[in-house]
Amino acid sequence: MIAASRNAWAMRILAVLTKEFVQLTRDRLTYAMILMIPVVQLLLFGYAINNEPRHLPTAVLVQDNSTLARSTLAAFVNTQFFDITHEAHSIEELDKLLREGKVQFAITIPGDFTRRVARGEGAQVLLEADATDPSATGAAVTAASGLPAQALGHDLPGGLAARSPQPPPFEVVVHRRYNPESITAYNIVPGLLGVILSMTLVMMTALSVTRETERGTMESLLATPAQPIEVMIGKLAPYVMVGALQTIVILVMASVLFHVPMAGGWIALVTGVLMFITGSLALGFLISTAARTQLQAMQMSFFYMLPSMLLSGFMFPFRGMPGWAQAIGEAIPVTHFLRVVRGALLKGEGLTTLWPSHVALGIFVCVVTALAMLRYRRTLD
Repeated sequence: MIAASRNAWAMRILAVLTKEFVQLTRDRLTYAMILMIPVVQLLLFGYAINNEPRHLPTAVLVQDNSTLARSTLAAFVNTQFFDITHEAHSIEELDKLLREGKVQFAITIPGDFTRRVARGEGAQVLLEADATDPSATGAAVTAASGLPAQALGHDLPGGLAARSPQPPPFEVVVHRRYNPESITAYNIVPGLLGVILSMTLVMMTALSVTRETERGTMESLLATPAQPIEVMIGKLAPYVMVGALQTIVILVMASVLFHVPMAGGWIALVTGVLMFITGSLALGFLISTAARTQLQAMQMSFFYMLPSMLLSGFMFPFRGMPGWAQAIGEAIPVTHFLRVVRGALLKGEGLTTLWPSHVALGIFVCVVTALAMLRYRRTLD
């Protein structure tokens, strides 16, 4: 009697267990997410993430075309932190390259460099760093600080050799632009605006539309004369105001609590915010047309958020990633939105400078909206 009862108990558990496995395999999206998320995380953290970026783009302004100047630049390159990608011909051009984010560093060798080295008059080399992301420049600045002791060891023969060991023949003066104190919050807090808007707007929209499908209320909505574009606008309009309110709250707290500098660029910032909010809502709508349940909608939203946080430059230096990871990051809208926010708030840049990021956001909005409308017609008509 007891044995029969135990066998029945085991059979019931086995039946429920079998049913769950069958249901899991039938839910292809959940099954794929279970397999893909660990693989994606392993690949991203193993290959793409680098907290000590090297070969950073560097612009130089050489006003003393001498052997010592060339040896000094070679010493910077030999550290493997600096790659000379631009040669400026004026201070204005050098400043523009750094301000527009085309280079991470700017090196200036003054015209009296060789003369001061020869006379021991305290020669200096200016190293300017785009310090909006302190983690991207910290290791490189540390390496540059140790250059003077050995950079010219083979170029000071004869009477100048005494200047080689002690003291160093020149000094590297570091100027951290846009974040002189290397405060991490100046980089993280503006970046949080993009992450928070993505998390809330994409997921909220995807869940909202999917919830109506699950409850059957979408059928009633489709029975009305409303066109697909009208339904989409009506569903998304309230969340535009939600996104705008979140933006205002985050910016106020960033200024009051974390003292993030508000350098200007408000037109570029507002334009970028509106485009990013619209694109995020359209993406959530697109996800809702592919998901059958709220759980699937949440899983798909998370699959979008994972690379957005890791490959956009929010958590890790963008230039520290390999080329293939940067290519993927360029296709992620959060990457361009972060450039708009940080460029506007920390550098005071306007539309004339940030227009490439605005164009990328505009393409994102158009493509995702078109796909959402096509998918909506095909699945819900």
